[in-house]
Amino acid sequence: MELRELKTFCTAARFRSISKAADYLGIGQPTASTHVRKLERELGMVLFDRVKRPIQLTLAGTSLVELAAPLIEGIDALAASTSHAEEVGPVSVASTHDIIPHTLLQVVQAFRSLYPKVHLRIRSGTSPEVLNMVAEGEADIGIVPGPARGAGFDFQALFGYERVVITPLGHPLLEAPLTSLDQIVQWPLILMGPHTATRTMLENEFHRRGLSYDVIVELDSMDIIKRYVSLGVGVSIGPRLAIEPDDYDELGILSLANLLPVEQAGIVTLRGKTLSRPAGNFVSVAVDVLTATPSRR
Repeated sequence: MELRELKTFCTAARFRSISKAADYLGIGQPTASTHVRKLERELGMVLFDRVKRPIQLTLAGTSLVELAAPLIEGIDALAASTSHAEEVGPVSVASTHDIIPHTLLQVVQAFRSLYPKVHLRIRSGTSPEVLNMVAEGEADIGIVPGPARGAGFDFQALFGYERVVITPLGHPLLEAPLTSLDQIVQWPLILMGPHTATRTMLENEFHRRGLSYDVIVELDSMDIIKRYVSLGVGVSIGPRLAIEPDDYDELGILSLANLLPVEQAGIVTLRGKTLSRPAGNFVSVAVDVLTATPSRR
């Protein structure tokens, strides 16, 4: 017994006509008749009384339609619901606190202009937290700095992730070339919280070089950190992607590309996972936006 045979039978029962059922289903009348006859043979019973027109259900046919019609309606509703989901999502994206308000925002703006009906869910966390969300299926896509380590992930590098020193205007660090991390640790630091990508890399370098340092303020937002720095609370180290053109009016920015590795940030997905159409479209837009020649990242 095949689903298409049940569907043809239920449609013919509703219209009391095999020819009308064929028209409704977009199949030929001979095909519809074959479906019904095959179903009758498989069940060993007559489902329609064909003596009169319109045709009438037999007792067996009435019993079968009562059982099969809800199943067919449910499957049709499932197909419609699935199609709707493929149009509107949602797409769940996880990323780090520094990428969300800057780089990811560029992607979201481009994606929304192309797919305005798709719903987005954006979650933030440290790089390990983002990877865990992807691994547990809580996020379809992760966008993180540095390559995702682990056999369970696919990683597509998209843009360079450079770190910079952020100081108030007129700060002494701006007066001479920056040639060593020793010059930075002399000043009180304002950094993102532990286990964030830049903080982890920076502290590893400090420890490797045996440098003492003082983190006087920890914050979860690079935008707030920049505000604290501009007011003279301390200096910071963060990703260049967090620097906006207007920031140069209030802050001093020094590249650390000669002192800290420039990583490749990109998209993380769970290896072997089939992305929904909206999620796949989001990845395509992200690749288009983030691999374009940037003025800053």
